[in-house]
Amino acid sequence: MQKRIKNYLLLILLITSGFCAYGQEKEIFLFSFFKGNGEDGLHLAASEDGYNWKALNHNESLLTPLVGGDKLMRDPCIIRGADGKFHMVWTVSWNEKGIGYANSEDLINWSEQQYIPVMEHESGARNCWAPELFYDEASAQYMIYWATTIPGRFPETDSLGDTKYNHRMYYTLTKDFKEFTKAALLYEKGFNVIDATIVKEGSNYIMFLKNETLSPKPEKNIRIATSRYFNQNYSEASTAISPDWVEGPTVTKVGGNWVVYFDKYTKHRMGAITSSDLKNWEEITEKIHFPEGTRHGTVFKVKKKEYKKLLKQLGDK
Repeated sequence: MQKRIKNYLLLILLITSGFCAYGQEKEIFLFSFFKGNGEDGLHLAASEDGYNWKALNHNESLLTPLVGGDKLMRDPCIIRGADGKFHMVWTVSWNEKGIGYANSEDLINWSEQQYIPVMEHESGARNCWAPELFYDEASAQYMIYWATTIPGRFPETDSLGDTKYNHRMYYTLTKDFKEFTKAALLYEKGFNVIDATIVKEGSNYIMFLKNETLSPKPEKNIRIATSRYFNQNYSEASTAISPDWVEGPTVTKVGGNWVVYFDKYTKHRMGAITSSDLKNWEEITEKIHFPEGTRHGTVFKVKKKEYKKLLKQLGDK
């Protein structure tokens, strides 16, 4: 009798687990990226396992850049907004005081491209590079953040970067991508910093950032800072968690583990590291496979039914 009851309970558990699994629709990883110098625009790749990536649209651009003097679309960052739309920001030029913005409901048809002059008020600003987006649910605001060099603003490190670029991270807030707060300093810890990306874990905010220091010893590696607030009070940076000479980190979880993808730009390939605890990291570059010519961008997720619809619209198999 006890054995029969035990088997019955086991059967119920299996059936219940099956219903739970059925109710959880599978998600697909997508990766927004650029090729070359970003001249031809937005590219997308997809992966079911986070390791093996396939180019969509035959690895051809889905959106041609139209704003900015150089009309580039480097560092495309895409997130899903509270309105269900995909919102994207990108680097439009090497030496301008603004960034690009557009939104889409299906990743194919995009709104009119917008140039946002985030640093126009800073007469000495040289650039606005690698913008990213973060949505704060509590305040219902989007934070756009990016790296800018303002010569003389942080003189102690003015000569320690490439061709006198001496970046710090800045940000602006918006609810509608029409009105923006005045740009403010987001991260400054006495070193040249660029390519930050932020994720929320529990009640903490984790910033993955690049130490852009070139001399006296090249760093060019990824580090971590944390905060209880999404737009202020980030900690000192950790020791390096990646190899040197990488850029453009983007972060997700694969099978419960953290994975940070980055561009090994001197090797002309993508790389990655993984961790279960954000402290001990293992390089898995040899285990990942990206389409030829992939440069850095952003990893995000969509429902499998959305992915199938996207493939159908693109005529991909």
